[in-house]
Amino acid sequence: MTIDAGDTVEVEYVGRAEDGTVFDTSRETVATESGLADAQPDREFDALTVEVGAGDVIAGVDEALIGMAAGETETIDIPPEKGYGEWSEDHVREYDTDELSETLGGREPEVGQYVETQDGTPAEITHVDDETARIDFNAPLAGETLTFELEVLAVE
Repeated sequence: MTIDAGDTVEVEYVGRAEDGTVFDTSRETVATESGLADAQPDREFDALTVEVGAGDVIAGVDEALIGMAAGETETIDIPPEKGYGEWSEDHVREYDTDELSETLGGREPEVGQYVETQDGTPAEITHVDDETARIDFNAPLAGETLTFELEVLAVE
């Protein structure tokens, strides 16, 4: 049975950035080898169950699953527009450094520090001086072509 939109699929995956770094995986052995298990000690690395076409995963993975079958493996490259989007200067905002410090509970903002928006979206502080701070709200993998190794375990 080949996968179609609306099917529920159990899949193992490894996601790699352009430089080959593993940024996400369902495989515990890969997570351990890549250091993800140490970086996310409370996470369980298990197969992912998704409804194909429901937006549970990035568009490139959703599209790649269509036509695959249980037991099949495939390695795919996903361009930014089907992954986390293109990087855009429009997603970088400037703030008054003192006001940002107040928002951070009196802590001084630092380059490389991550902050969260009210909805939990992470953003990186990329510049700080006495007057202004810049925060990049682009997804960390925006602008990158990603490689995913997919293995379909089951299709319902």
